[in-house]
Amino acid sequence: MKRLRLVRSGHVVTQIAGLLLALFLLVAIFAPLLAPHDPNAQDLMVRLKAPIWLANHADGYWLGTDNLGRDVLSRLIYGSRVSILVGLCAVVLSGLIGTMIGLLSGYYRFLDQIAMRFADIQLAFPTILLALVIVAVIGGGMKNLILVLGITGWVPYARVIRSEVLSIRNSDFVVAAQTIGANDSRILFRHILPNIYAPIITIGTFQIASAIISESSLSFLGLGIPANIPSWGSMLSQGQLYINTAWWITVFPGFSLMLVVLAINLLGDTVRDYLDPKTRKE
Repeated sequence: MKRLRLVRSGHVVTQIAGLLLALFLLVAIFAPLLAPHDPNAQDLMVRLKAPIWLANHADGYWLGTDNLGRDVLSRLIYGSRVSILVGLCAVVLSGLIGTMIGLLSGYYRFLDQIAMRFADIQLAFPTILLALVIVAVIGGGMKNLILVLGITGWVPYARVIRSEVLSIRNSDFVVAAQTIGANDSRILFRHILPNIYAPIITIGTFQIASAIISESSLSFLGLGIPANIPSWGSMLSQGQLYINTAWWITVFPGFSLMLVVLAINLLGDTVRDYLDPKTRKE
């Protein structure tokens, strides 16, 4: 009975996380329709106005304004586009790179030592520090940021997929495919890859949250998204000087970032449990 209550509680938490993430996705997709103002429109006459439920507020600015008189709600809505888009694109890129390297290094033993030593070298550097150095060299911007996060995020995929390939490369169905003359590409992509989707999906789910945090961190440091594009990281950076007098500039983007990452991690736990055969049997 106690276990049943725990399972039901877990389902409720997952459903709430899914609804929350779906809400953010809808906000990001329909940002032009939902934003009450132009996110970059400046009006110094209403700068640092409080949210509408506080005394020092301005009509029409539900979550207040920043130091340049820009609408915080509109910038928050458009900022969700940046964080979610960068997170998804970076994970797709890193997943493709890591999956390919993991497949090849697990199947071809002569590539294993080279790829894994290179992975060990990259793991020796903190991911955010490595991304910071690369962005400082090649410059910021959304495309460069996606490229950097994709390049620095391939290692978890490669290491896990390599282990999975090593465990099934000598399985009966692989040996049978080799016996009938199937070439290596067919074996890798038609026989091995479909059997290792579970870890790829699980890692990718958690990596989205990590990529969103990395994007916000780089934007906070001024090396990510350009200043003319609203993002949660840049909003946190711009509002840090006003944290005591205009807390809403930083609290709302920080809270939004926390909610998105929390929702993704909760869904990631559910995906991992569902794709794990041992957990499903229980």
